[in-house]
Amino acid sequence: MDSKLLEILVCPLCKGPLVYRKEAQELVCKADRLAFPINDGIPVMLEDEARRLEATEEV
Repeated sequence: MDSKLLEILVCPLCKGPLVYRKEAQELVCKADRLAFPINDGIPVMLEDEARRLEATEEV
């Protein structure tokens, strides 16, 4: 994932910062507890494609 792209990407819902999870290939919004997938190096920033984080899952 390009570091320049990570600097400008924000959560499409709350406009908050995202955390990059390299091993899971996803961008996580802590505020909304959503994980947006990264497919072939391209972040999929759609709410319908995001997965909700489990209550026990650390952010």
